[in-house]
Formats: sequence, structure tokens, C-alpha cells
Amino acid sequence: MVSTCNKTNLQHLASIAVYLGKHGETASLSDPGQLMVYGKSRGGWTVGREKGFYPVAGAGMGGLRRMMREMVEFMGECRIFVGHTVTGIAYFELEKAKCTVWEMQGKPDNFLDYVMEREEKESKLGKGTFMLPVPVEVGRGRYRISIKEIQDGDSGVTSKQVLRPFLGRGEFCELEITCSHVPPWLEAEFATGLLKGEVLSTGRGEIKLVIKGTPY
Repeated sequence: MVSTCNKTNLQHLASIAVYLGKHGETASLSDPGQLMVYGKSRGGWTVGREKGFYPVAGAGMGGLRRMMREMVEFMGECRIFVGHTVTGIAYFELEKAKCTVWEMQGKPDNFLDYVMEREEKESKLGKGTFMLPVPVEVGRGRYRISIKEIQDGDSGVTSKQVLRPFLGRGEFCELEITCSHVPPWLEAEFATGLLKGEVLSTGRGEIKLVIKGTPY
């Protein structure tokens, strides 16, 4: 699964930061791990630098923000980040630092070339080739957005790319989403309780999702 935010410039495409667990596979940012910054030269990947991170369960949101800022600082000019799951505050902090965020499973050897190829392709297309839809405020704390166009089209833009930054900030009480189908990643977050809301059918080949945020 992939989610992209602000696209990197071509000069940043020579390196990829990957958060790995003890078995050398991508890890969740809630687990201890090593942040490895890989560089590519002469067709191969090597580790340029690495640093251990040890999330503290009781540190709360403030602790997670500090850890993410430390990660971004350690990444330097690298603006591509890969982890097993990247949600909420972690995603927001990376997005704020103008990183591209990928969710991948397994070991770096299995996906580094793929990530780089996709990044190079998207960077060459340019940021202005497709205007991302954004939530529109229709009432105090109430927002509305349609993602049907990106689901039905072939722009290469994902629903997660469009929605995750807004959801990560949490600055809403209700978000109504019109879509062709429920994105699988949203289904998973509903099922696990990370997001609260309901799914409604409009009867016109459309589905509406209502996601509940923080009451105003």
C-alpha cells in the first residue's frame, strides 16, 4: 500500500529512509526500530546512516511528535520515508516536512527499486498535472469532499494521499466523503476503531462515508 504527500524534487530522489524492526523488515512507528537511510550508486543500494528509535507507550502525542521531528532531522535532505504503517500524528509530521510516505511490507531489497522508479516517474510528471480535491467546509467543523474522480480516473492519485493529511490533523467534527467504493484502508481503520463513522448508500451508484472527528 502506498500513500504519497507533497512530491519530492528530483535532487532528493537518491536516498530513501526505511524504518525497520528487529527482523530487518518494515516496522510500525509504535514499535522500536532502526531508521536506515539508503543511498543508490552504481546500480546498488547501501546504508548511508542509521539510528535507533524507541517509542515510549506512555509518552503520548507529544512524545510521538518529538520522535518524528528527530527522525526528520536525521533524514537530512532525504524526503522519502517507508514504514509498515504510518498514520495519524506520524503521517502529519512527515507531511509537514514535505516527505513522501510509503507503506510497504517486507525487507528493503524487495521494494527500494520499485519505490524509486515510482518516485522518479511522479516527479517528472510534475505537481501541477492533477489538482487534488480538498475538503470544503460546509458548516462549523463540518466538511465535505468527493473522491469519485480519483477513484474512477487514472491520475495515479490515491484516496489515502487525498484524505490522510486532513484526517491526521484532526481539526474537524465531521467529514462527509462521496466515493465510488469504500477505500480498503478506511475500512480497516473503521474495523479497528481508529476512525469512527458510518457508511451510507445514496442509491445513485455512489457511497457516502461520514467520519466523526472532535466535537466543537
